[in-house]
Amino acid sequence: MAQWTSAVGAHQLARLLRSQDPRDAELTATGRRLPAYRSLADGVRLLVLEGRIPVAARLPAERELAGALGVSRTTVAAAYEALRAEGFLESRRGSGSWTAVPAGNPLPTRGLEPLPPEAGGSVIDLGCAALPAPEPWLTRAVQGAMADLPLYAHTHGDYPAGLPVLRQALADRYTARGIPTMPEQIMVTTGAMGAVAAICKLCTGPGERVAVDSPSYANILQLMRDAGARLVPVALTERLGGWDIPAWRQVMRDAAPRMAYVVADFHNPTGTLATEDQRRRMVDAARAAGTLLVVDETMTELRLDDDPEPPRPVCAFDPAGSSVITVGSASKAFWAGMRIGWVRAAPDLIRSLVAARAYSDLGSPVLEQLAIASLLESGGWEEAVAIRRDEARRNRDAIVGALRRALPDWEFTVPHGGLTLWVRTGGLSGSRIAEAGERLGVRVPSGPRFGVDGAFEGYVRLPFTVGGAVAEEAADRLANAARLVAGGHTAGVETVRTLVA
Repeated sequence: MAQWTSAVGAHQLARLLRSQDPRDAELTATGRRLPAYRSLADGVRLLVLEGRIPVAARLPAERELAGALGVSRTTVAAAYEALRAEGFLESRRGSGSWTAVPAGNPLPTRGLEPLPPEAGGSVIDLGCAALPAPEPWLTRAVQGAMADLPLYAHTHGDYPAGLPVLRQALADRYTARGIPTMPEQIMVTTGAMGAVAAICKLCTGPGERVAVDSPSYANILQLMRDAGARLVPVALTERLGGWDIPAWRQVMRDAAPRMAYVVADFHNPTGTLATEDQRRRMVDAARAAGTLLVVDETMTELRLDDDPEPPRPVCAFDPAGSSVITVGSASKAFWAGMRIGWVRAAPDLIRSLVAARAYSDLGSPVLEQLAIASLLESGGWEEAVAIRRDEARRNRDAIVGALRRALPDWEFTVPHGGLTLWVRTGGLSGSRIAEAGERLGVRVPSGPRFGVDGAFEGYVRLPFTVGGAVAEEAADRLANAARLVAGGHTAGVETVRTLVA
């Protein structure tokens, strides 16, 4: 397959530059206006670092960009030269110029690994966006499952498609949300990661392109890299604005990805909620391009603020499941320890996924499936999720307040749901803050983990998993880490040994 290289048109780049927050450029530290070429170079550099323009994207010719911006060609030539000197642009005579990241910049590392529970005594772990199990609902669900287990104990216990009782309960739940669904459209998996892994294995091959939100969920990105996929990043709009549909249409048309992976509801890591119109247009674009649209709904139930008219699920615009494959999970809404996820798709695709499963994990544990079915059928799921929302809302508000007190120059937009806050670190390296923070007793993932090509160095992700005094202490430790990074003193920091309640 021929290599695909994204290209940024002159008018597209001009639009992106004009959309930047004026606080991000324009003035020097002394308040004097920057030279025009320096302001332009800084604007392009910021677009690359924040993932609005992908790395290795071809930039427009100097004359074209000058015309689109209404500046002289000399200004654009000087800006390009400054970017080349800083390592953000590479050029070959007669071939054009491409965006780059400087040598030595932190590149995406592997996915997020949870801190072992026994190591949590001395470290505030903000790396894992998952809450403890809700009680007494977990215990009740397991007790209900134990009561039903004898009905299945006389069988071999392998149900590659999932227990019929759980498939029916999940199908009923989609139907209640306005999307008529049969059990034959459901396959139960080992968490959402197991669902996406099964879809990737069946629907893509090594070297095939997969379009993804930029930023996106770190562990899914790593899963796809390990599967040999060639990831094509598509930037989200700024300030929780959702999907950039024109950009998605361009990528689907020009790159022809076999599959796209998106998070429409309270996106991880940004918390973005795609609008209903964006969902409809995204499905139309995927259908026109022949791209399978994999929609991750793991955060859907975690709506933390009232919305009188929440958008319909993405699969509402493709109820047969021929273009849209929906992935769900109990991990975020209930408890990650259950490891139960599911896929909703067309029956023929479900049959193919089930057949392929014979060569992987054969099926998900019966006891856990019975527990989730018990929750859904008894009403316990709704009760537990309501408690989960209250806890996440309190934690979100505590973290937001603590950050505004301890780190007033850090920027973020408060999401209306989900479990994560995407934070801009005041011009400091998120990777270096994460390194210093871990030595100071707070663990936080840096922005590049959520990117494809080294973008988002100026960000960290904070989950809504701690509140009260722990949130205040976490913010204080991050503030100390930021001061160390700003002063260039990150080596030899002694790890904090105090216990965290």
